Amino acid sequence: MSLVAADPAIGTRHRPLAVAALFLAAFMNILDVTIVNLALPAIRTELTATTTQLEWVLVVYVLTFAAGLLPFGRFGDAFGRKRVFCAGVAGFLGSSVVCGFAPDIQTLIAARAVQGLAASMMIPQVLAIVHVIFSAKEKGKVIGLFGTVNALGAVAGPLLGGLLITANIAGLGWRPIFLMNVPLCVLSLFVAMRFLPRIEVSARTRPDWAGALLFAAAIVCLIYPLTEGRHLGWPWWCFGLFGLAAAFALFFVQTQMQQARQGLPQILPAKLITDSAFMRGLAVVTAFFSGIAGIHFMLAIVLQSGFGMTPLQAGLATAPHPVGVMIASTLTGRLGNRWLEIRTVFGGGLLLAGMVWVRSILGQNSADMTSADLFLPMLGVGLGMGTAIAAMFQAVLIRVSPADAGAESGVLQAAQQVGIAVGIGIVGQIFFATLDPSESRTDYVRAAQTALLFPVGIYLLLVITGIWNVYENKRSRHEAERKPVTR
Repeated sequence: MSLVAADPAIGTRHRPLAVAALFLAAFMNILDVTIVNLALPAIRTELTATTTQLEWVLVVYVLTFAAGLLPFGRFGDAFGRKRVFCAGVAGFLGSSVVCGFAPDIQTLIAARAVQGLAASMMIPQVLAIVHVIFSAKEKGKVIGLFGTVNALGAVAGPLLGGLLITANIAGLGWRPIFLMNVPLCVLSLFVAMRFLPRIEVSARTRPDWAGALLFAAAIVCLIYPLTEGRHLGWPWWCFGLFGLAAAFALFFVQTQMQQARQGLPQILPAKLITDSAFMRGLAVVTAFFSGIAGIHFMLAIVLQSGFGMTPLQAGLATAPHPVGVMIASTLTGRLGNRWLEIRTVFGGGLLLAGMVWVRSILGQNSADMTSADLFLPMLGVGLGMGTAIAAMFQAVLIRVSPADAGAESGVLQAAQQVGIAVGIGIVGQIFFATLDPSESRTDYVRAAQTALLFPVGIYLLLVITGIWNVYENKRSRHEAERKPVTR
C-alpha cells in the first residue's frame, strides 16, 4: 500500500486543519464517555433503568468500540483512512441524535451500541493518519498533543456534563450531553472532507472478514457475562462464554498466522502477534485500563446517590483526575522515547497510591463528603495515568511500520477498550453485589471500598512486574556490554 498523500500540498500546507478535524473526533469520543458517567443516576430515574441496564449504557459503547477498532483500523488501510473516518463521524452524529431523544432505556442502549461502532470507525484512523503524514521527529510532539486533547475531553466531560444536567436546559435533563455532539460532528466532518489528505490504497490490501468476526466474537463472549453475570445469578453458560471467548481468541490467532503463511490479508499482522514485546505491551495496556475504568462509573453513583451531591458537585470531585492526566501528558511528552519503562512504573505507583488514598478518604468522610475532599487523591490518580499512558503507547508505537499503522492503532486502542470494559464489568459486579438493598450512605461507602480493592490489586501487580522488568533489562544490558567483542 502506498502511504503518500494524494495531494502533497494539502498534506503539508493544511496539516494543522487536518489534525484539528482528527483530534476533534478523539475529543468527542472521550467527552462522551466521561459525560455519561455523571448522567447515570438521572437516566436511572427518568427511564426506570435497572443497575444492570445502567452498566450496559456504558459497557455496550465500549463493547462495540472495542470489537470494531481492530477491523476498522485495517479497513482504513484497505478502503482509505479518510473515507472510513468521515463515515464514522457521520455515524456518530446520527447515533448521538437518537441517544438524545431516546424514549426508553432499550433505545438508549441500542443507540449507544451504534455510537460505539461509529467511534471505532473514526478513532483508529486518527493515529494512523498522524503516523503517516508526520516525520519521526514530529510524531512525538503530535502524539503528546493527542494525549493532551484526550485529557481536555476528560476534563470537560465531568464539568460540562455536571453543568448541563444540573441546568436542565429546556427541561431536557441529561439529554443535552448527547445532543451537544451534533455541532461538533458537523464541524469535524466538514473540515475533514475539505482538508484531510487522501491516502492512496492499493487493490492488494483487502480486509480480513473472517478475522474481524472472530475478533468481535471473542470480545462479546468475554464482556457479556462480566456485565450480566450478577443480574442472572451466574448460570453455567456464563462461564461457558468465558471458555468460548478463549477459544475464539486462539482460533483468531491461528487464523491470522495461517493467512500470513498463505500471503493473504490479516486483520492483525502475524509479525505483530509473534513480537513478544508488542504482545506484552498489549497485556499491560489492557490491565492498566481495567484498573482505572470502573472508578468513575462507581464514584458517579456513590457521590450522587450515596452522598446526595448534584451532578456538578460530583463532576468537580472527579475533575482533578483528567487535569492530572493533562498536566502529566504535557510534561512527559517532552521526554520523547526516553525512560519509557521507568515512566510506566512511576505512573503505576502514583495510581496505586491514589487509589489507596481515595479508598481511605471515602471511609474517613462517611458522615460527610465535599468535592474538595477528593481533590488531591484524584489529582494523584490523574498524574499517574498521564505519566504512564504516554510511555506505554509510545513503547508500542515505535515498533510498528507505517504500512501497518492502521492495524496497530486499532489493536492498541482495542486493548485499551477491552481493559475498560473488563474493569467496568468487574467493578460493577463487586460494587452492586456488595451494596445493601437499603442503599444507605454507609452501604455505598462499604461497597465502594470493596470495589476499589480491584484497581489497588491491579496497580500493585503492574508496579511489581514493572520494577522486575526494569531490573532484568538493566542486567541484560550490563551483561551484553561486558561480553568481549569477537572479530
